[in-house]
Amino acid sequence: MEYKSIKHWDVENRPREKVEKLGVSELETAELLAILINNGTKGKSALDIAHDILKAHQYNLSELGKLSLKQLKNFDGIGLAKAVTILAALEIGRRRRLQDALEKKIIGGSHDAYQCLAPYMEDLHQEEFWVIYLNNSNHILHIGNLNKGTTNQTIVDTKAIYRKALELNCLGIIIAHNHPSGKLIASEEDKKITLKIKQGLALIDLKLLDHLIITSNGYLSFADASML
Repeated sequence: MEYKSIKHWDVENRPREKVEKLGVSELETAELLAILINNGTKGKSALDIAHDILKAHQYNLSELGKLSLKQLKNFDGIGLAKAVTILAALEIGRRRRLQDALEKKIIGGSHDAYQCLAPYMEDLHQEEFWVIYLNNSNHILHIGNLNKGTTNQTIVDTKAIYRKALELNCLGIIIAHNHPSGKLIASEEDKKITLKIKQGLALIDLKLLDHLIITSNGYLSFADASML
């Protein structure tokens, strides 16, 4: 079959023209990615390259969101400019999710906390530990990254949590860390650090409201699972 670049396709099949005629929501994921890629190479259209990238990750957008600049540049037809464009588009999507979550400002349960933290944490390759500080009405006072760890471990500076809580004059906190492995199972170490932080907060009349384990597949809530 003779190769044709997108500009030689029938107008109704070209991704940009389809957006104009049908709206962006009508395009397949590969077509959207092809628009970002903009142009192809000799023998491959932008849509072919988009399919190559998506196929390599089982057409899973969560996996696509984890790709680094170096990993994107490994694909035939993807140079620095195209890789940066794709990463920028993915980051805009994350920031929109984060903004939507933070506009609520009130944490009514584990799902609200997850929505606030997931844009930061679900696509990470290493463990990180985050804290949400709340007032007596469960309004968010601050969200902070306490530290970064390795692919399977993070060291938690509990004193830093207490100092920030006192500085903000908060009444409760929610802690969270991610599992890059994707396993939504609390380890013994996870349980120990939860108990340690809970007991430390109780000494200064503060409450640990929840501990979330976050992955690209969802989350585990210690509070919902009666593990606090």
